[in-house]
Amino acid sequence: MRLGLLSLFIVLCLVSLLLGAMPLSWAELINFSGDSWLTLTVSRIPRLIAIVLTGIGLSICGVILQHIVRNKFVEPGTSGGLDAAKLGIMVSLTMIPAVGVFTKALFAMLFCFIASLIYIAIIARIRFRNTVLIPVIGLMYGGVLSAIAEFYAYQNNLLQSVQGWLLGDFSRIVQGHYEMIYFILPTIILTYVFAYRFTLLGMGEEAASSLGLNFKAMAALGLILVSVTVSATVITVGAIPFVGLVIPNLVALKYGENLSKTLPIIALGGACLLLICDIVGRLVIYPFEVPIGLTAGVVGGAIFLILILRGLR
Repeated sequence: MRLGLLSLFIVLCLVSLLLGAMPLSWAELINFSGDSWLTLTVSRIPRLIAIVLTGIGLSICGVILQHIVRNKFVEPGTSGGLDAAKLGIMVSLTMIPAVGVFTKALFAMLFCFIASLIYIAIIARIRFRNTVLIPVIGLMYGGVLSAIAEFYAYQNNLLQSVQGWLLGDFSRIVQGHYEMIYFILPTIILTYVFAYRFTLLGMGEEAASSLGLNFKAMAALGLILVSVTVSATVITVGAIPFVGLVIPNLVALKYGENLSKTLPIIALGGACLLLICDIVGRLVIYPFEVPIGLTAGVVGGAIFLILILRGLR
């Protein structure tokens, strides 16, 4: 299975590099010159790197949140994290008009972290933790945050530009405008390092504490990692929903919940899912593109519905 997934990943990467409105000349690529080489190095390779890192980061974010909340239907898109990050970016634009990308990311990270803490506090007060009720509350919570963000943008004449900018779209990725996505790398590394502890986190506070884990410290670390990844993703490519929900669930159905064993599959699966969504978006109305936020929303939403119906049974 891992070999097959790796083979699929390599094929999708090659298709992503070769697909585009401008055809590539093999002669120019071999000679490292011409418009084809420039297109490959300035646009398509940065785009591929951004897609892969985003898919890995969002899928890992989903599995971290699911272990913290102990609910398999939670991810940044169903817990208000994405909407909070968008609100943070808009607040930074109005408070500091000449703000740089790094400062925007700090605002987005702070808002995402606080929103995640509030969400966890809300669901902790629910006496009967119905499996489906938790993400529904998260969607309602995210809807409130999204409405606040849109009203804030409307009040500050940012609504039209922000709506287009924050919709997940890789067509804007070029060299010099995607490097923020590399902030996902520390999240990936630390999640691998603490994989066993995050697995214990999913057992609940009492069980994890009895095994010597500092539950609150590890949960805080997990939320920080999620906030960093979400802010880097939203700043670079916009909001992309459901990746962190779909991939961890599909992997858990076949391989279980031990992150030490499943994390490589989750990471590779997230990258493959985004590559597929991106390729489909580039082919549907070729030579134009459908933003990946829409294709990922359709694919992920359909699988999310299937998983919920399966959970209700």
